[in-house]
Amino acid sequence: MINLQQDAEGFIRMNRHFPASTPITITFADGSTEEVTGRQLNEAYDDALAEYRAQNHLDAKGFSRAPKKRVDPGNKIEFVRVHPGMAG
Repeated sequence: MINLQQDAEGFIRMNRHFPASTPITITFADGSTEEVTGRQLNEAYDDALAEYRAQNHLDAKGFSRAPKKRVDPGNKIEFVRVHPGMAG
């Protein structure tokens, strides 16, 4: 079992996929807890990564198609927004 803590801004730290069947407990900022599967968090991670790439004009693999003079800090995310009720 993996335990994660939501920060005050509504995010959890997640920089990779979890095994799909792993039970994960999230403790939200309001003190409530919820158990989700790795598959559910992986979907949230994929959605957040797609949104990040779209906002930063990266392609689906995370590569910048901008001229080479521009330097991007990377194509990864480390924080995913979560909310109570996402397991259901």
